[in-house]
Amino acid sequence: MKWLLQKRLIAGNARHHERGLTLIELIAAVAILAILTGAAIPVMRVRIKREKEKELRHDLWEMRDAIDRYKDAADRGAFQIKLGSEGYPPDLDTLVKGVDVQGKTIRFLRRIPVDPLTGKAEWGMRSLQDDPDSNSWGEQNVFDVYTKSNGTALDGTKYSEW
Repeated sequence: MKWLLQKRLIAGNARHHERGLTLIELIAAVAILAILTGAAIPVMRVRIKREKEKELRHDLWEMRDAIDRYKDAADRGAFQIKLGSEGYPPDLDTLVKGVDVQGKTIRFLRRIPVDPLTGKAEWGMRSLQDDPDSNSWGEQNVFDVYTKSNGTALDGTKYSEW
């Protein structure tokens, strides 16, 4: 009987040791996870930056298109323009609020988009009278818009030059 009890204890201890992972196996698993996580983080950063750049390009295109449509309507004489504005909108809010055309309000932009790089709905603007690469707005009209971000794109260009 004593012999049988000892055999069961030994068998029980053997099964007990087979159940879990050893410390070395745990360390190896954690090291592999750390390496995979470390490799994934830079990839995700690039992906997020690429998405923001895509959104910035779209927002700039949308606002520039609205400016061009306003200019086309002004050139056709659809509404009165301010003298010296050359037919460009006085500000971005005018594109959102719209202008009165024969009793109807025509809007050129639903809203001023939020700059994906700065997180604000503030954009740099240039009037027709400003230098093409000027960072200050002469407030005569809005000829062009650009981001106020000082960052550099994945292709090496400055965002403010887009």
